Amino acid sequence: MKKKVLMLLAAGLCAAFLSGCASGDDTENIRLMVWSPSEDQSKDSGEWLQTNCEAFAKEHPEWNITFVYGVADEASAANQVAQDAEASADVFMFANDTLTTMTDANALVKFGGKYREEIESSNSQALLDSLMKDGELYGVPFTTNTWFMYYDKSVFSEEDIKNLDTMLEKGVVSFPFTNSWYLPAFYLGNGCTLFGDGTDESAGVDFGGEKAVEVTKYLILLVQNPNFKIDADGSGLAGLRDGSINAMFSGSWDVNAVKEALGDNMGVASLPTFTLNGEEKQMLAYAGSKAIGVNTNSKNMVAAVELAVYLGSAQAQRSHYELRSTIPCNTELLQEETFQNDPLVTAQNDTFDNTSILQPFVSAMNNCWTPVENMEKGIRNGSVTMENAEEQTQAMNEAMNSTGI
Repeated sequence: MKKKVLMLLAAGLCAAFLSGCASGDDTENIRLMVWSPSEDQSKDSGEWLQTNCEAFAKEHPEWNITFVYGVADEASAANQVAQDAEASADVFMFANDTLTTMTDANALVKFGGKYREEIESSNSQALLDSLMKDGELYGVPFTTNTWFMYYDKSVFSEEDIKNLDTMLEKGVVSFPFTNSWYLPAFYLGNGCTLFGDGTDESAGVDFGGEKAVEVTKYLILLVQNPNFKIDADGSGLAGLRDGSINAMFSGSWDVNAVKEALGDNMGVASLPTFTLNGEEKQMLAYAGSKAIGVNTNSKNMVAAVELAVYLGSAQAQRSHYELRSTIPCNTELLQEETFQNDPLVTAQNDTFDNTSILQPFVSAMNNCWTPVENMEKGIRNGSVTMENAEEQTQAMNEAMNSTGI
């Protein structure tokens, strides 16, 4: 009798299980590993990543998602993905200048079909170009990545900030002179080029000739100006705090510290011109983007792609801005009054659109950083002089075009 009851119970459980399957309960259990900078996961920033991943999961009841979070900033994620894609995250954030590191390793997903259409419909062509290689789109942009100018409005007027040399007559300006991401702004402003339009590796670098020598000589005089200070190890911010510096060049990552230093006197603007041989030349920053990428080794590809698109969506960008002051790039979002009235948003996007060039991400760009750094250090320590400026500029140009072999 007991055996018969057990058999009936087992049959009942089996029937119930089969009935549940037949009723359409086909939720799929999946696991997604997601990487972001630690700041996006901290309580101080409202746990932006976790909050948005959980919101994504609610919108997709067809998946029962277990999220595994890891820390990797946009600059370092690419190397980890390229070196060991199978052990890396399904979805991660990356800086666009690291794109080829991952595509060379066949570790970065191409976005096509409806996903590409959605991304293209909400971003500028310049942003899309920053994430394309051979006509393929490799990421979902969530912010532009460049630098601009912070200044003290009690020292400089809106007219003053249009020209660097005018500013130096009225106050003290700090600049990251020995950082190779910043100094090329002057050479680019006088017509020097990198790989043609930035994508033609065979075109090489043109940081030579009279146009480059003129800039080198300008920079020699610039560092001798008592109102010009080299920003290193946080000295620019420290100077804003104690009033010894009135303007500095940085990006959105420093906005909270600058606000704390300047309060209501904080001004933000795109790059000024500089006066070279009596002519105004426009400083041009390197610009790029930060994006959400998907690992080609993801075992849950559809969900991973959907999550990437979601994390780069207007709603996710809005919360990124509210929680971390991350500047949005979604074209529809930027039309909202909140963003139209934010000088930080305006300055970053004005710089991206008008006073920058897209930073090349051809592999030969890696040969350009050290020669520029050597020039910077030489000017600072006085080994590059008016007398040897032509020779030293030519040496920099040759080194930028060398493979180092």
